[in-house]
Amino acid sequence: MSQPPLNRANIVEFIADIFERRGAESYLGEAVTMAQHMLQGAVLAESEGAPEELVAAALLHDIGHYTSEFGTLSLGDVRDNFHEEAGAAVLAPFFPAVIVECVRLHVPAKRYLCATEAVYYSRLSEASKHTLSLQGGPMSDAEVREFERNPFFREAVKVRIWDDGGKDPAMVTPPFRQYVPLLQRVVDRHKAA
Repeated sequence: MSQPPLNRANIVEFIADIFERRGAESYLGEAVTMAQHMLQGAVLAESEGAPEELVAAALLHDIGHYTSEFGTLSLGDVRDNFHEEAGAAVLAPFFPAVIVECVRLHVPAKRYLCATEAVYYSRLSEASKHTLSLQGGPMSDAEVREFERNPFFREAVKVRIWDDGGKDPAMVTPPFRQYVPLLQRVVDRHKAA
């Protein structure tokens, strides 16, 4: 039986199903699973009092690892799989621009922070340093200026920092299902707008 077309009424359940089926997959050589990583990002966003849209962006920032036609990225890969673009494309019809852009920009935000904050690179995990080399390394001055022209670059930087923090195997998070109402509210608000 084929999947019905995705729409605002079923997108959140579709994403929940992905988390439940595939969330236990390894997260690129880190000590956490994909689901743990993304849930930790959401918890970190909530702990800072972020608005629901940024909690959703932190939760969904790596959804492209599940949707990318390039397949799952591993430490043995020799090219980027552009999961940020794949994730943004999946979310764009249903979620507001701030979420879509945070997902699309969370990889460039790492490159941006490496170029603009002297100590940022030293705080990256080994896996994140590896993927940085696949993703183009620190931004050039021209790339920094271009990145800062995006109206959501500050939000994307916040999501990136929560992304970096979401690698703690001891952190306890709520299950994905706890975020289903939040995600549906965000989708419904976007539809109403």
